[in-house]
Amino acid sequence: MSARRGVGLSAFQNRTSLSNIYASHGASLRSTQATSLQTQLSVFQSLLHNFALQHADTIKSNPSFRAEFARMCNAIGVDPLAGSNVKGKSPSGRGIGSLWAKILGGDVNDFYFELAVRVVEVCRGSRGENGGLLGVKECKEIVKKGRGIGGGMDVSDDDILRAVKSLKPLGSGFSIVTVGSKQMIRSIPKELNTDQSTVLEAIQVLGYITCSMLEDNLGWKHARAETVIEDLLADSLVWVDLQAPEKEYWSPASMNDFED
Repeated sequence: MSARRGVGLSAFQNRTSLSNIYASHGASLRSTQATSLQTQLSVFQSLLHNFALQHADTIKSNPSFRAEFARMCNAIGVDPLAGSNVKGKSPSGRGIGSLWAKILGGDVNDFYFELAVRVVEVCRGSRGENGGLLGVKECKEIVKKGRGIGGGMDVSDDDILRAVKSLKPLGSGFSIVTVGSKQMIRSIPKELNTDQSTVLEAIQVLGYITCSMLEDNLGWKHARAETVIEDLLADSLVWVDLQAPEKEYWSPASMNDFED
């Protein structure tokens, strides 16, 4: 009767050796793939830059084309607002200017920062009316009409959003918030709480609200409804109509939606 031979030390050593070989081979494949992807990305970035230079006039004059181009940039890691046409710096160690500045010409210097200045002017000019909460579409229409400095600019919603985002490193307090289905520019550092956002969303849908409407539809106590509305009134985020049988509260930021 033969006995089965047990596994010896050499078998364990062979298994360890194979594991090391597989690990080394896997690391080599990952390194090769990473190098290949980096090369492809660099080629795409270079081609994108050439495309931008060839179609500079269209990018400058057509807001829709400009928005699609910006999305294409973001998809492959090119930030049009950064200090270079690709991530990083020039060999000399200095930034070589934003891609938008190259496309739109030195006389504009930087399209989105120029637009950001106009957005700031529009928001500050209307803050007394809307409490620092202005719809993106409303801001775009004011900028296009050229009520501010430098005349009108043909811009899209996407341009306005990017211009506001370009202000973030400055700690300016400007940001994009969503109230209901509407994107708005907030030009004051104060955050809206949940109740305030709910009331503004209700106004966006219904046109106006009253204390009794909030109590009946949301199940709020009268004190809660009145406190939220008073806070919004204090910040000029809503206006009150005293001529109605019950006080009605309207949002200046939503009035244009019902006029259209």
